[in-house]
Amino acid sequence: MASSTTTQQSLGEYLSARWTRIRSGDLGSFPIIIGLIAIALIFGSLSDGIFFRERNFVNLLLQMAGLTAISIGIVFVLLIAEIDLSVAYVSAVGGVFAVLMMREEAANWPWWMAVGGALLITTLIGLLHGVIVTKASVPSFVVTLAGLLAWSGVVLIMTTRFSTAGTIVIQNDVVLAIANSYLPTMWSWILAGVAIIAYAFMQFRQRATMLRQKLVVKPLAVTVFEVVGLTVLLLGVVWYANQDRGVPVSAMIVLFFLLFWSFVANRTRFGRYVYAVGGNPEAARRAGINVDRIRISVFMIAGFMAGVGGIILASRLRSVDTNAGGGNLLLNAIAAAVIGGTSLFGGSGRVSSALLGALVIASVENGMGLLGLASGTKFVVNGLVLLAAVLIDSFSRRSRENSGLA
Repeated sequence: MASSTTTQQSLGEYLSARWTRIRSGDLGSFPIIIGLIAIALIFGSLSDGIFFRERNFVNLLLQMAGLTAISIGIVFVLLIAEIDLSVAYVSAVGGVFAVLMMREEAANWPWWMAVGGALLITTLIGLLHGVIVTKASVPSFVVTLAGLLAWSGVVLIMTTRFSTAGTIVIQNDVVLAIANSYLPTMWSWILAGVAIIAYAFMQFRQRATMLRQKLVVKPLAVTVFEVVGLTVLLLGVVWYANQDRGVPVSAMIVLFFLLFWSFVANRTRFGRYVYAVGGNPEAARRAGINVDRIRISVFMIAGFMAGVGGIILASRLRSVDTNAGGGNLLLNAIAAAVIGGTSLFGGSGRVSSALLGALVIASVENGMGLLGLASGTKFVVNGLVLLAAVLIDSFSRRSRENSGLA
């Protein structure tokens, strides 16, 4: 606790309180950081260092971009203790719709109209799911499972109507550039600097606001350490990516949405309401929060971000086909959110969980690809990683409840 004369904790008080929370089950990002270090060391040694090369690092950024975007929406859904099993095929609907609307034989829309229309449709799909879940009181598992089946059928209908082979190639250069172009070196440094300044500004502004309101704040040294740590990390990523092709444009798009939705979740009334609904819906309702509206809004966010991810994935593959949204995309999107630290029980997690979890998933798949492992082995490994994350979440929650922190 802070002393009675100041609202700022000393460094010793902060570290003591943090250690108490860790012992009580509040592990934060420690498991994911340890996991990432272990993954890097294992695949780096087994691949004779190929895993650490600049080209593979840029490939990793490309591989995780679409998955991270979809997983951001999943984080919001999990925060209110719901689930969305349809996001993979909703993302496919968005990607296929955008590609079709740009073709001459369809509507011949300009790229911005096609992309905007695709995002509007996926958002409306999220609205539909949310309304059924809230107004008809149907479990989200059932609603989105039905959505999974229905939207996979829609993808098949759209792709086979305009291509007997089931594959439609993207012909628009702007959309192709989303996941197949890289920032010039100068612009990558400029944007990194802007991101660092913005982060530092928000951190110190929040700190000043809490001090004015006589709230307990962490030591100044900790805030400075966090800003310096992000600075070193972000500048290191930019420098290393520039040793190869540069920072992918798709990575910057995802970073923008990551920062935007993090701000919404952590700095707005809507974000506080989301956590409140996930923590205790009945208490949130009695506090005057429109629980149904929050739930519907969250499913709309999931639909919107699924559309963003679908367009990025379509751009990366340079086409869409009947298999869009299939494979292990759904499992990876949910796994990324959970592995990153978002609780399946609601009310706990951060938007950054999507990035951390997607980094784990992409690193594991990238490393296994470098080693030439069979598809069956990949599924087994991904399943074990997800199981480990769920077990850690379950044990952590139980420890917090026993200690009175939950």
